[in-house]
Amino acid sequence: MHFNPPVLTRAKRMNKAWTFAMQFCLILLLVPFMLTAQESQPQAYTQYKGEVVDAENGKPLVFASVSLENNNISTVTNTDGEFSLKVPNDLQDPRVQVSFLGYTSKVIPLASLRQEENTIALEIAITELPEVNISAPRNAVVLVKETLRNKGANYVSDPTLMTAFYRETIKRRRRNVSLSEAVVNIYKTPYTASRNDVVELYKARKSTDYSKLDTLVLKLQGGPYNTLFVDIMKYPDYLFTDDSIDAYDFSFDRSTRINDQLVYVVNFKQRPEIAEPMYEGKLYIEAEQKVLTSAIFSLNITNREQASRMFVRKKPQNADVFPTQVAYRVDYMNKGGKWYYGYSNVFLEFKIDWDRKLFNSVYSLTCEMAVTDWVVNTEGDLPKGKQRLRPSVILADEASGFSDPDFWGEYNIIEPEKSIESAIRKIQRQLKREPSGGPDTR
Repeated sequence: MHFNPPVLTRAKRMNKAWTFAMQFCLILLLVPFMLTAQESQPQAYTQYKGEVVDAENGKPLVFASVSLENNNISTVTNTDGEFSLKVPNDLQDPRVQVSFLGYTSKVIPLASLRQEENTIALEIAITELPEVNISAPRNAVVLVKETLRNKGANYVSDPTLMTAFYRETIKRRRRNVSLSEAVVNIYKTPYTASRNDVVELYKARKSTDYSKLDTLVLKLQGGPYNTLFVDIMKYPDYLFTDDSIDAYDFSFDRSTRINDQLVYVVNFKQRPEIAEPMYEGKLYIEAEQKVLTSAIFSLNITNREQASRMFVRKKPQNADVFPTQVAYRVDYMNKGGKWYYGYSNVFLEFKIDWDRKLFNSVYSLTCEMAVTDWVVNTEGDLPKGKQRLRPSVILADEASGFSDPDFWGEYNIIEPEKSIESAIRKIQRQLKREPSGGPDTR
């Protein structure tokens, strides 16, 4: 007799997929344009800049981890492979660890780095595949379920206070039109706790050139929660529930290594008989402890009307708005044998079809967050109600402006891409030409 595993009902599948997607609501409306100045911070640190590349071909390694060894201070490289790491001046002989999935990690004395133009090349880690395939688990879904069950043993079990850098970028086709950035405090609850994490805004800034937005302003609802909820070990119900996991097909891909540890690569995708939007991607699971170290996945958006209802909260009556790509990434870090959320990224691309217009508009939104420092929150302190960011927050409405390059002071950030820096400089030059009283918002 042929046995078919139970399939999650349509209503339950849609509920979970929609719950995840609705964290990323897109709002299109017209709002005034205003920039204000911010105060700079005194420096008690030294900043080191450079790039991380493939040792063989020199290509940039995107989202590589750059951290201080035996310390919680870290950052990631941007989409050009560039990094900026701010190191407190009072640290004694620190060493920098650079790692990237599938490459051999490198540890470098900080004293050997210059403040600018450092190039760090990583070698591809060689995996002996025949031996790996023999010892690998035979059932991919069993491995995934075991990994999800092991979160209590493998991930941070204490309340933790994290400092993180968050950024939202909006582009119209290839041109940058909006940038919002923030340093936030994340009050992270243990991975076994049912309570959600709490986010507190420390400082933020924004820069927007509304002349490139087709009279529309795109706003992303959810702010830092968009990236925080991609932590699927803390929030597995957004991707895999006890019921919905059986709606996916799992299979093994080519194994790899991270930090010299064997990592199984598991592919997953929704079963072919399921038509509703679900997810597909890759899970990177450390072989010895059965730990999820990274995940990269995307939403099936074949049904564009259904996908549009999942994401678009408000839109003009004379336009159809629907997503053309929805992708997610999360990376975890290890310290002292325990893993914790380190970085996540969300990419959304939308097409806007206007009535009685020959050409459509294409916008992309990227939000990313990197944990740059953390300490154990021994007392389990939480911010007061008014200090907490709501999961429905629109960061662009909370941030006040964009100004000097020392705005963030000692806080580590993700190095801006050159295109973003150019857009910011252009906006600042335009502001300097404006008469007193601020830019024209007519």
